[in-house]
Amino acid sequence: MSSGRCPLHRDAHHTYTRRDFLRGSTALLAGSSLLNGCTSLWPQTTVTDTVRPSGPASKYTPTIDVAFVRRKEDYGMWWPGAVYDGQAARRKYTTQLTDTADALGVKLDLRPEPIYSAAEADAWLAEAKATKPDGLMLMLLDRQQHTWPTAHKAVETGIPTVIFSPLGTSFTTNTIGLANRPGCVIYSTDDFSQAAYGMKMLKAGAKIRRTRCVVLAGRNRLESSMADLGIALRYVPATVFLEEYRSTPDTNQISAMADEYMRRARRRRGATRQDVINGIKSYVVASNILEREECDAITMDCLGALGRTKVSLPCIAWSRMNDEGIPAACEADLGAVASHTIVQFLFDRPGFQQDPVADTANDAIIGAHCSCPTRLNGFDQSPEPFDIVHHHGNRDAVPRTLWRKGQRVTSVDVLPGSEEQNRNTKLLISAGTVLDNIDVPPSGGCVVSVRIKFDGDQPVLSFPGFHQVFFYGDYKQHLVEFCQLFNLEAQVV
Repeated sequence: MSSGRCPLHRDAHHTYTRRDFLRGSTALLAGSSLLNGCTSLWPQTTVTDTVRPSGPASKYTPTIDVAFVRRKEDYGMWWPGAVYDGQAARRKYTTQLTDTADALGVKLDLRPEPIYSAAEADAWLAEAKATKPDGLMLMLLDRQQHTWPTAHKAVETGIPTVIFSPLGTSFTTNTIGLANRPGCVIYSTDDFSQAAYGMKMLKAGAKIRRTRCVVLAGRNRLESSMADLGIALRYVPATVFLEEYRSTPDTNQISAMADEYMRRARRRRGATRQDVINGIKSYVVASNILEREECDAITMDCLGALGRTKVSLPCIAWSRMNDEGIPAACEADLGAVASHTIVQFLFDRPGFQQDPVADTANDAIIGAHCSCPTRLNGFDQSPEPFDIVHHHGNRDAVPRTLWRKGQRVTSVDVLPGSEEQNRNTKLLISAGTVLDNIDVPPSGGCVVSVRIKFDGDQPVLSFPGFHQVFFYGDYKQHLVEFCQLFNLEAQVV
């Protein structure tokens, strides 16, 4: 995982083996222990350097029901043929399944024996409908008789289903009926890394459905949720943040955290040490609220609540939280909350919520904002270099993260669905390459301004969406597969 790319799949620059995946996933799980041990921050107490998610998603262990499917007798002349050692394949894939489940931290309910008949398939699926696992995984070791009918029946349960079909167990005549079917994905390959990504998607979907986000906006407390994704929304008046910030003193530990943050920076321009201390205080207050409200993610109407006050905008807070695996979105944008959450659970890295600016001279999009994370390569990877500068409003301290030139990136923008308007959730998905970082000033706008040339022929003046999340790696197809598995609409831009 030294490259910092997601170990679950290949991208354009590196091939990942099963060993890469397991090593990377194990490292990620070990790294997640850094999020443990954060003491309560209410009232004023000792503060640690990191915060942990405290909501339902952080406490939930997803369950995946898995079964091999094949005939009981020898294969003979029927594919996969007498040349195929089905017993050896079952042993190999069983090891890969269990190792991957351990690395991901999911519960694997593996049927002790393969499904040998249609009757056994019906009984297994009936039990799954009763117990409601987070996903089904069919390991097809045959092409004949009940094998592909079982795959169709699994999808019809309504439980998200991943179908792994090693070479020799399907023709396109077998796969075509399910190829574009919502609720399932098929991996027709000997490459188990695709099946591993399928398991990662099932885990991510379960975690997303149990994510609770605190929304600091408005004047009233209320509970809501996002259609399709199921992310719970706990609205808390924005004045809670203001009052707690004003009552939090500049402790020695906050000052020490600010000094360490400045030491990590490449340089500091404009922003004072006190500006950085104020930014770290916003991080402490936001961490306090996240834990007290038992949430996994956070967002705030920051400009509306803080723009006319001297309270530090939470740019440093959101940058640090996203670096630590806490989805943190600007401006109470619920679509951005969902985008951050999906990216973090699927690809183990933070993303950058930004305002898209058309650059007609370079046929590019400039992503501009002031709360960019630094661990763009992954939560357990070294951060990118960053400066500490003033916000474009010439106040507060914000990180200016420098994006690597030539880096492949993905953009995702979640447009939340609405049950009232009968509108499904849609994901706008793009992939492109970093050209450079814009200096602000002399240009105007937000201090993090990364210029990206996206693939395709979408005119930049009409590039769709707003507050898209940019993140390292070319994962356009992975997001399309995620949408199909969880019945979301994907629009590739």
